[in-house]
Amino acid sequence: MGFRVRLANDQHKRRIIRLLDETAAWLRNKDTDQWARPWPDRAARNERIMADIAEGKTWIAWDGDILAGTITSEETANPPLSNEWDDDEPAAYVHRLAVARSHAGRGLGSSLLNWAGLRAATGYGARWIRIDVWNTNLELHKYYLRQGFTFVRHCQDLDYPSGALFQKATHHIAEVGGDLVEDGPAMWSAMPWGPSVPAQWRCC
Repeated sequence: MGFRVRLANDQHKRRIIRLLDETAAWLRNKDTDQWARPWPDRAARNERIMADIAEGKTWIAWDGDILAGTITSEETANPPLSNEWDDDEPAAYVHRLAVARSHAGRGLGSSLLNWAGLRAATGYGARWIRIDVWNTNLELHKYYLRQGFTFVRHCQDLDYPSGALFQKATHHIAEVGGDLVEDGPAMWSAMPWGPSVPAQWRCC
């Protein structure tokens, strides 16, 4: 049985925050200071999380009743990075991608990225899926390169901790994969192999 993706709601906020805190604790054993402390502080971080849930931007991948992963996706860039991208073409800007350690190694993170990119391409013609990555997490940089992302640049604000910018053209996403199925109203009937990107959104 695969994962079912559903919009998060207010009842899920504590579970999402717990997953992010558990991920932060796991990262402390890695060669990075990512999420070593909530940025800029816990109250502000939690406020952003709850605002994104309220605005319908945060999704959960469920394995039965187990919260296996989460991703936040929106049409606009983080305000500190709004002028850092090369163009203003439609894009999916993703944040807070996290997978429970119990479900690591099953390709869920990659599937959520592909799902978000294809959903945005189908929903509003997104040409790109974009993400800002923690500056010091070099292993995570390599992960996104393996997922087909291209490094764009570091943002101009050197004090912004998540300033390594990566993007991938949505027409390069061939499938969702990972038996990921969207529940509820959707832009398409999500299938394990994912939908095709409409031809008018494919470029050379």
